[in-house]
Amino acid sequence: MVRYSPGTALWSDPLSTLRRIQEEMNRGVGGSRWHATTEFPPLNVWRGEGGVLVTAEVPGVSIDDIELTVHQNTLTIKGKSVPDGNVPEESFHRRERHYGPFGRTIALPYGVDSDGVKATTNNGILTIELPRPETEKPKRIEITQG
Repeated sequence: MVRYSPGTALWSDPLSTLRRIQEEMNRGVGGSRWHATTEFPPLNVWRGEGGVLVTAEVPGVSIDDIELTVHQNTLTIKGKSVPDGNVPEESFHRRERHYGPFGRTIALPYGVDSDGVKATTNNGILTIELPRPETEKPKRIEITQG
C-alpha cells in the first residue's frame, strides 16, 4: 500500500509519485528480477558445460555491417545501423530506434575455442555459438577400487 505523509503535494512532481507507486507494486509482487537494457544491441548470454550461446537483437542491420571478434574469454560485437529509406531529418515526433555505430564487449564465463565459433542471423536475431575448448571442459574422473 502506498502511504503519503501529511502535507505531501501529490502533483508537485508527478513522475516521482509514479516511481514510488511502481516501486511499491514491484515489492508487492516480489520485485522485478530482470531489467531491460538501454545498450545496443540488447543480448542474452547462456552458458553450459559445452560452451556459451549469445543472442543479440540486430533488426535491420546488414550482416556486412556487423563485426564479431573473440579473444580468450571476451566477445566483441561492433557494427553500424543505418536508417532504411528516406528518413526526414527536420523533426522527430518520437525516436526510439538506434542508428549509427554500436559496440558491445562482454566477458564470457570461460575461454572459448575461437576456431569453432559459429554465427548466424535469422529475423533480426544474431546467434553466436562459442564452444568451450576440450581442455577447459569438466572431465569426469573414474575412481577405481584400490
